[in-house]
Amino acid sequence: MLRLNAESSLLENIQAVVEEILAANNQALSTLCITDKLRHEILNTLVTYSDRIPHPASAAADVKENKCETNSNTFIRWQVLAYVAGIDLTIAKWFESHLDALSILHEVGYDKPAQGLWAVWAAEGHPLSYQEGKVTGIKAWCSGANIVDHGLITYRDEQGHSQLLIVDMQQAGIEIDNRAWQAVGMQATDTATLQFNGVAASKVGAANVYLERVGFWHGAAGVAACWYGAATCLAGYLITAYQQKPNDYKAMYLGQIGTALAVTRQYFYHVAHLIDTQPQHSHELAIRQLRANVEQVARQVLEGVGQALGAAPFCNNAHFARLAADLPVFIRQSHGAFDLQKIGELSSVLAGESASSLTSDLTDRRENIWQL
Repeated sequence: MLRLNAESSLLENIQAVVEEILAANNQALSTLCITDKLRHEILNTLVTYSDRIPHPASAAADVKENKCETNSNTFIRWQVLAYVAGIDLTIAKWFESHLDALSILHEVGYDKPAQGLWAVWAAEGHPLSYQEGKVTGIKAWCSGANIVDHGLITYRDEQGHSQLLIVDMQQAGIEIDNRAWQAVGMQATDTATLQFNGVAASKVGAANVYLERVGFWHGAAGVAACWYGAATCLAGYLITAYQQKPNDYKAMYLGQIGTALAVTRQYFYHVAHLIDTQPQHSHELAIRQLRANVEQVARQVLEGVGQALGAAPFCNNAHFARLAADLPVFIRQSHGAFDLQKIGELSSVLAGESASSLTSDLTDRRENIWQL
């Protein structure tokens, strides 16, 4: 789990409340066998903390003035997401989407969203139209479709511009079809295809604001915090196994995994500090690199812990087995080779900018963008 040097009272409060819920249900995290009832009880409790969880790039003044890193509000947000992901990735998926919706609305100047559970549904590829305050058409990949109170959805207008709509999900004219979702991992996310049949909706924000706002990438880093939180929880099982029954092979795998996680953790610090000290920038390259790194580390943890511990935790521990099944599906929210291609292109642009600055600033002697 992501931690600050100074403990976050917000995270401590959330941990305490969740632990009370687990205890009341005679559960412990290391042996957690979650039910739908327990999952929704935890989610509903987390939603009550929504207005206390910082938006990305909402740092305290001392962080923006580069005086410290430990008060990073963006990092505190990621701490909460990582902690929730270590409990259950379905809850994390729902809660991250809820928080993202609230942050998008805040960023576009819509500061009084309705109470309840929100979600962002932005996958495209199906026809969707909006005329005279009514939305008609299909929206796929909608997680939490049966439990969400308000959806923040994207559509393309006649000019091809991306627009944002708010839809009250508690109204007639919405058909929810869960049949397409066949994944074993993330099976409980209630991911569905929605059919809107002349459903009332309200437009929010300017054209293309969803994709062009700097917060698009700030939010994308929050998803990586969920991946990381699940990976650290799986790695924690290896630490426990080694402490209970040490051997050289467990130590070797623990060394590999621990090194990768420690380096990634420091990059989370760095990117959060970038976002909070330069909130007007998207930091797309740094966040794409963070997501690619976390995906790679997550796969390394899954493989390394499996090699070190064998089949037992996959078969005998419900919490471990669920995280291990869910995480490979969740990290596919990354786009693999396409993301790496974009990182390469953006790195080339940055290198060109650095080369140009050399001609005007003789004090900068770096020969390339990665040189210390």
